[in-house]
Order: sequence, then C-alpha cells, then structure tokens
Amino acid sequence: MSIPNLDPFQVIADPCRRQILELLTKDTSNIKSMVQNFEISRPAISKHIKILERSKFISIKKVGRERQCSLNQNGFEELKDWIVQFDNFWNSRLKNLEHVLNKKVSNNY
Repeated sequence: MSIPNLDPFQVIADPCRRQILELLTKDTSNIKSMVQNFEISRPAISKHIKILERSKFISIKKVGRERQCSLNQNGFEELKDWIVQFDNFWNSRLKNLEHVLNKKVSNNY
C-alpha cells in the first residue's frame, strides 16, 4: 500500500484524519481503540494513521505488541505559520482602523 505525500492542508482535509487528531488531544491511543470510534475498517484507519505519521502530525511508539499513537507538534508547524500570516494581516488592519477611529474622535472634540 503506497502512502501519498500530502501537504498539511490535504492531510487535515479528510474528516476521518481530523477526528483521529481530535481523539488524540484527549490521550494517546492504540489503533484498536481508535477503530471503535469509526464506522470504517481497521485497514482504512491504519492508512489514515500512516498518512498522519508520515506528515508528522502524530508519532507512533511501539509498546509491547501495540502501537501507541500520540500527537506530534511538527505536523502543525506549517499550518500555524500559514495562519499566523493572516493573524498579522488582520491585526495590522485593525490597528489601522483603530488609528483612524481615534483620529476621528480626537478631531470631533
């Protein structure tokens, strides 16, 4: 089974993968436990998990016979960087608006 290279936005575009990430915000989990939260097959969940691992959204650690999945901050960095540029844009626009409004208020007095 070949796992495609996906950019972070393609990775989180899938609702199943987003749900897996949300589940892992609560605690680490093994694949068997995660499968119980979905109405798709274990192989399908495994493929999603491999995509998340390859994209560095999760880490997998072998504990005995089980594979424990946990969130990995590295996969979120590119998403965060992309969002920050828009935060900066809107903050700048709001500062400009604040400046204009303050100027208008001070001119009225």
